Amino acid sequence: MATSKSVLFVCLGNICRSPIAEAVFRKQATDKGVANDWRIDSAATSTYEIGNPPDHRGLACMKRHAVPMRHVARQVTQDDFQSYDYMLCMDESNLSDLNKKASKVKNCKAKVELLGSYDPQKVLIIRDPYYGSDQDFETVYEQCVRCCNAFLEANS
Repeated sequence: MATSKSVLFVCLGNICRSPIAEAVFRKQATDKGVANDWRIDSAATSTYEIGNPPDHRGLACMKRHAVPMRHVARQVTQDDFQSYDYMLCMDESNLSDLNKKASKVKNCKAKVELLGSYDPQKVLIIRDPYYGSDQDFETVYEQCVRCCNAFLEANS
């Protein structure tokens, strides 16, 4: 059966927050038996990290939580706006960049939103942990778990 829904998680470089969100969402969808209903990926608004693997601190955090994560950073493409149902980003800067790009795309199908808009604890922004500590990656993970779970519930 073909996938019926699609979500693209987006952050600045696609090595910290968005691959964590992608991995968390994929595991939640798998655990609920609905992974085959979804096309799931992540991407960057910038070109900084294209081709790079996820940040080692994010990988370590995912390993601690037994969440598989394999990803190579890529930039959001024009096609993404036409082929994904949802583009869920991490902060106002990502949101602004995506909305600018979306306005130039014909037949933009993607609903561009902050992933944090799904947080039951109402923490809207998922801060970039790149210049932070292991605890900052843990915080991103916890936010992604809450938000992705709520997003999945809302779209089941």
